[in-house]
Amino acid sequence: MLKPIAVLLAATAMLSPPVHAQDNAVAVAAATDSATRWLAVADAGKWGESWEQLAPASQAAVTRDAWSSGLPPVRAPLGAVRSRKLQSATFTNKMPNAPAGDYVVIQYATEFANKPQSVETVVPMRLPDGSWKVSGYFIR
Repeated sequence: MLKPIAVLLAATAMLSPPVHAQDNAVAVAAATDSATRWLAVADAGKWGESWEQLAPASQAAVTRDAWSSGLPPVRAPLGAVRSRKLQSATFTNKMPNAPAGDYVVIQYATEFANKPQSVETVVPMRLPDGSWKVSGYFIR
């Protein structure tokens, strides 16, 4: 016969998600918060500031000037953001053509004034200090 404490521990273990799942949920929340702040800067057309808030690996891949001149021709024709709804946020350790690390791939259903059915993908990465910074941004 099992002792009451063993039954309680077994029941608790079955109800509690694995520690790594809890860690991933915390990571996804922190990364999503970082993406939200970064998108506000980009939505305001502050291209230089949005580059300053990128992950160092992304800053090394594209200069501030290239970023600041490359993003407006992509975003301006879309018009202002009318709405943005989180569709998914997925934790991963692997991204194609990216350094090893922790990433969260976040997708938003975004309605721009001139392109009402868009999907924005924002990919924050965890830095060595534990903070999250955007490493990629795509619109389709």
